[in-house]
Amino acid sequence: MLRAHRIRLYPNNKQATYFSKACGVSRFTYNWGLAEWKRLYEAGEKVNEGILRKRLNAIKREQFPWMLEVSKCAVQAAIRNDLNNAFRNFFRRVKNGETPGYPNFKKKGIRDSFYLSNDQLKVKEGFVWIPKLGWVRLAENLRFAGKVNAATVSKRADKWFISIQVELANKPTLTCENQAVGVDFGVSSLAVLSDGTVIAGSKASRRYAGQLRRLNQELSRRQGAKKGERQSANFKKTRKRLAKLYTRMADLRSDEIHKLTTMLTSRYSLIGIEDLGIREMMGDSRLARHIADAAMAECRRQLEYKAEATGTRIVIADRYYPSSKMCSRCGTVKDSLSLSERVYRCPHCGFECDRDLNAALNLLKNAQSA
Repeated sequence: MLRAHRIRLYPNNKQATYFSKACGVSRFTYNWGLAEWKRLYEAGEKVNEGILRKRLNAIKREQFPWMLEVSKCAVQAAIRNDLNNAFRNFFRRVKNGETPGYPNFKKKGIRDSFYLSNDQLKVKEGFVWIPKLGWVRLAENLRFAGKVNAATVSKRADKWFISIQVELANKPTLTCENQAVGVDFGVSSLAVLSDGTVIAGSKASRRYAGQLRRLNQELSRRQGAKKGERQSANFKKTRKRLAKLYTRMADLRSDEIHKLTTMLTSRYSLIGIEDLGIREMMGDSRLARHIADAAMAECRRQLEYKAEATGTRIVIADRYYPSSKMCSRCGTVKDSLSLSERVYRCPHCGFECDRDLNAALNLLKNAQSA
């Protein structure tokens, strides 16, 4: 069983410079590989990530000697992992008949990161060893005890993080037997449980909507009139403030989802949820921002991988299962139910219940009967 622990790094100025340089080398390598892949393909030659890595190794000492200043993994993994996965996803979408989206070149400052392998990585209490750099201070100790496989150093706004992948023994331990719950993820609240518990959620997008609007307007005013024009210092300051705000929103959302999913998988042995068509739901412009804020897909992803560690069973109702339209008492299904109807009223037995609670009760019954 693989688990990843993301920890904030506290580098000094020299270490932060090394991180920026390693991210730049990784980005340059990816872009070089993408251009070379396209050139070889158009020339009718065979191309894959192995061929590209051999070509780069043959020329980098003469043409790109500055690549040797950082870890070799920052160079090799940019092609072996990032570029290879980009084309693998591209060909998968082509095969499935989806809109493929050809891999794009990377830009500076957008998802800056580089990779480290296990043979170049050491972790001790409060520190991590980075090749050609030394020990870098961690914000906390590694939570997982096991074999360290790899790590990725990344930058978010003005902060550096390291995500360390650890291999654990695959021995699920069920913490609470014979406890079942239905969970309805929604927009008005993060989640409603079948026992009546309501998890409100932070609603970060609504909470910071005013600040986002002002900063985006400020950024637009300070942007150069001509494309490619050098940006002013004030533009860069505003962009950094905007990045910090987005990071704050993402951290709030991530924190509440982790707390919710950890609580569910540690307290219940059976959890019933619903398969939601997030992509189709995002097509509604009135609800798109709120649906994105709820992060329902991330809730499901975390539930599924945390359930593996605790032995919890997850039962996912079919996408067309009428959890909201069905009466949880008598089973009558309504023909239609508008979003404005927040209270479910059964036309057959007269049962009245909060709409989301009624859906959670139906998801619990579906899980228990599966």
